[in-house]
Amino acid sequence: MKIPESLNEQQRRRIVTSIYERGSRRRPNGKVLAWKLTVEGTRVCKRFFDIVVALAAVFCLSPLMIGVALLIVFEDRGRIIYRQVRVGKDGRHFNFYKFRSMVEGAERQKERLLAANQSRDGVIFKMQDDPRVTRVGRFIRKYSIDELPQLFNVLAGDMSLVGPRPPLPSEVSQYTIEDRKRLHVLPGITCIWQVSGRSDIPFKQQVQLDKEYIRSQGLWQDVKILLKTIPAVFTGRGAY
Repeated sequence: MKIPESLNEQQRRRIVTSIYERGSRRRPNGKVLAWKLTVEGTRVCKRFFDIVVALAAVFCLSPLMIGVALLIVFEDRGRIIYRQVRVGKDGRHFNFYKFRSMVEGAERQKERLLAANQSRDGVIFKMQDDPRVTRVGRFIRKYSIDELPQLFNVLAGDMSLVGPRPPLPSEVSQYTIEDRKRLHVLPGITCIWQVSGRSDIPFKQQVQLDKEYIRSQGLWQDVKILLKTIPAVFTGRGAY
C-alpha cells in the first residue's frame, strides 16, 4: 500500500501501525504452520528417544560405571567425576560430566603443554601422549568409557545422544561465524566425526561434518550414528 505524500508524519505513522496490526492478526500460512509442526514433532520425538535410550544405557551399564569409579578411587584417591563448563545450544553454558581420566590439577598444567598441541587447526587441544592422563584414564579414554556420565547430561536436557560435541568457552571465543552454526542444536555424546576418526579429524573438517549433520538431522540419522558408534568405540581409533 502506497502512503500519500501529503500526509503529515503522525498520520503516516498511524497508517503504518494499522497495516502492521492487520498483518499480525492474519492466520499463519498453512505451509509455515505445517513446517513448525514438523520441526516441533521432530524435536519431541528426538527428546523422547534420548530419554528412553539414556535410561536403558544407565541401567545396563551401571555395573561398569561402578567398577570404573572404584578403579579411579583406588589409583589416586582423587575425584571420580570431572566437571567442566561447556557451551551448549544457543551458547548456553552447562556443567559437563566425565569420569576423571587425568591427574588432579590437570588444567593448571595445560599451559606448559600448549606448544605440544597436535590439533592441526589450533582451536582445540589434543595431545596423543598427554602426561597428565592416568593409567586408568588411558584405558577409559581409549574406549570412551569416560564419556558415560554424560548420559546424565542427556537426561537433564543439556545434551542429546547425537549432536556436535560441546566446546569449551575458550574454544567458542575463537570460532568464526560459520563455526558458531554448531551451536544451533543440542550438543551430543557422539557425532558424525566421532564415528569417522575422532581426534584424527582436523577441527575444520569436524565443523563441516557437524554442519552436514544439522542440515540432515532426523531420528533415523541418529540411530545410524549410534550404531556406528559401537564399532568405533571398540576399535579405539583416534581416541586420545
